[in-house]
Amino acid sequence: MNGLSYLEGIKKQFLYYKSLGERTIDQLDEDMLFWQYNEESNSIAIIVKHLWGNMKSRWTDFLTTDGEKEWRARDQEFENDIQSKEELLEKWNEGWQCLFDALDNVNDANFDQPIYIRNIEHSITEAINRQLAHYSYHIGQIVFLGKMICDQDWKSLSIAKGTSNSYNEKRFAQPRHKAHYTDKLMDDE
Repeated sequence: MNGLSYLEGIKKQFLYYKSLGERTIDQLDEDMLFWQYNEESNSIAIIVKHLWGNMKSRWTDFLTTDGEKEWRARDQEFENDIQSKEELLEKWNEGWQCLFDALDNVNDANFDQPIYIRNIEHSITEAINRQLAHYSYHIGQIVFLGKMICDQDWKSLSIAKGTSNSYNEKRFAQPRHKAHYTDKLMDDE
């Protein structure tokens, strides 16, 4: 697999995780976004703020500066000071836009250059994979919190309980083909 096909696939994976977060946030009233299980746990708003701070730091000047920017205030990312769902979504979209803009600047000519995060050298694939793992971890937390908060009103974001067999029957009724695994998942929204 060359760098460009890797980038195409990784962008789809990031889009998929972004959609899971958005589909969770869409199911919640504003006050639900700020709910915390206890003082030591994070609300969805805090997790979004942390993702925003990390994305802005890691992806701003991705190819030319260390991913841990001097201006990042990581500890403040865990303060529950977002005021509204609108502000939460602004931070969410700003972080993701920074990520996708950075990925759009990666090409065959610069794909082999080293990337630094906290002064540790990474290949571009290592740096991207590191962030994909980090973001999917936190988006899983967002989904889990959303599911707990919504309880019986939760709308499944993947194959709903009790529907695995019918889902697989539809998938295996089609001929084998090349596709990214998120293509069908994104189409099912």
